Amino acid sequence: MDDYFSAEEEACYYSSDQDSFDGIDNEESELQPLSSKRSNTQVITQESLLAAQREDLLRVMELLSIKEHHARTLLIHYQWDVEKLFAVFVEKGKDSLFSGAGVTVFDYQYGNSSFPQSSQMSCDVCMEDLPGDHMTRMDCGHCFCNNCWTEHFTVQINEGQSKRIRCMAHQCNAICDEDIVRSLVSKKRPDLAAKFDRYLLESYIEDNRMVKWCPSTPHCGNAIRAEDDKLCEVECSCGLQFCFSCLCQAHSPCSCLMWELWRKKCRDESETINWITVHTKLCPKCYKPVEKNGGCNLVRCICGQCFCWLCGGATGSDHTYRSIAGHSCGRYQDDKEKQMERAKRDLNRYTHYHHRYKAHTDSSKLEDKLRDTIHEKVSKSEKRELKLKDFSWVTNGLDRLFRSRRVLSYSYAFAYYMFGEEMFKDEMTPEEREIKKNLFEDQQQQLESNVEKLSQFLEEPFDEFSNDKVMAIRIQIINLSVAVDTLCKKMYECIENDLLGSLQLGIHNISPYRSKGIEQAAQFYASWNSKDADKFQPLDSGTSGVTSRPEQASGSRSSEDTICSSSQKRPKKEGSFLNNKVTLLDLNLPADFVDQN
Repeated sequence: MDDYFSAEEEACYYSSDQDSFDGIDNEESELQPLSSKRSNTQVITQESLLAAQREDLLRVMELLSIKEHHARTLLIHYQWDVEKLFAVFVEKGKDSLFSGAGVTVFDYQYGNSSFPQSSQMSCDVCMEDLPGDHMTRMDCGHCFCNNCWTEHFTVQINEGQSKRIRCMAHQCNAICDEDIVRSLVSKKRPDLAAKFDRYLLESYIEDNRMVKWCPSTPHCGNAIRAEDDKLCEVECSCGLQFCFSCLCQAHSPCSCLMWELWRKKCRDESETINWITVHTKLCPKCYKPVEKNGGCNLVRCICGQCFCWLCGGATGSDHTYRSIAGHSCGRYQDDKEKQMERAKRDLNRYTHYHHRYKAHTDSSKLEDKLRDTIHEKVSKSEKRELKLKDFSWVTNGLDRLFRSRRVLSYSYAFAYYMFGEEMFKDEMTPEEREIKKNLFEDQQQQLESNVEKLSQFLEEPFDEFSNDKVMAIRIQIINLSVAVDTLCKKMYECIENDLLGSLQLGIHNISPYRSKGIEQAAQFYASWNSKDADKFQPLDSGTSGVTSRPEQASGSRSSEDTICSSSQKRPKKEGSFLNNKVTLLDLNLPADFVDQN
């Protein structure tokens, strides 16, 4: 086995076996004890969705002493941002808070929405005189017959406006009581009443900036809530890892805009057009691209037209190897030559970055097969009579390898836009761009070198080694794992501080680097107790019982597994790497196949 570290380099890492093992295990425990820190992201399942919604409703109801439907109207208006709602309440007062959201501040002026049957009243919409029990009055004081209200509610629900149904009265912005809506609509259209309830329930996700659906395919039915940091990468309980900001696969250190442009560039025909521009000329007659396949500068198109390859001008067919009869194009055309040179330079630059991006993507796919091999090696080693009984250093090194491969692959997409003229042309001078490019590429090369070394060591047949050799390779893998993690951290710091941090345009932000991989969202548990639940009325009979805490889901899959997996949760096996599995997206797949994923 080759020794990859000199004596000086060895001193930079861990010299003793115990120090190495402690270093990788306790690396993050000093920074953030996992047992004491609550996860910033939570999984909201279909069973816990109602509980999550009611937790926010309860906070608003208790502070403002209002009904549930008024609290929901306020929260929908403020996109379920409870802190923002409370801030408006403190700054502008209750009247301004209510009027802005369409909640009537005099909602207790009218004690009852119904009237006695003996009374006779007139509806201002249909102009009919009806008994009092056929009339309904909203909190705003406007009163119409039940049939007119029902037709109004039906139209609004069918048009998708069921979350904020306004009063029928002219220039009245008051939001109708959802209990009255549900009661009247369910008598004639129970299906619409169920649809109304579903819209109210899903508004917690659709209108909430802190909650988003998991983009798994097929859909797992879960949603993710990010409480503090909306710029993060998260892993759903179904196993899918994605960016919470753009809902694409996890793509740091690329920003969301960079990744979207890179995906589009790799899938559309922009580079094909560049290749055609560089290697072909348009026929002056039919305007089809023609590729030269010989040494003569007289080219004949399939339409029969002859033209000069040098200038593209139409000519006759008479020619020699030195000249074309009746044609001369010796004059230099600056614009045309510059355009061709630029297209060729852009094509070569894209090819350089895409080749390395794809190389690490392919390496990740090949190294993914190491999982089963590593399991077999560990099983064999545990059965042998060795001094070393704990082989967690192998799995830790494998996890580091997958995470660093992902970072390396996306770093080339980041470099393509960061140091090109497409996005930051006016942000940096050519000299500054060159300095930053060299700084980034130095760190990128160091990371790449150590990742390749780590990959080579993990492929060693350590299950056949002696005690001394196993201990030696253990120290090497642990040292390389720590080195790779440190280099990843430095690369992210360089991107955030030296590259993106110095830009005036602050739209490019990246998710922070996590040594232990993308954070797995914790299961949501309602903080309110059973006594608080009595303050709520169930939305309908179908959802009234969905208030218990959901069981801990233990399924896991990678972004690639979502292509053919079902929405059911699959049990996670002990010792598996599925939660840490990183499968990079191959952008050379057919566009329809990639779009499906």
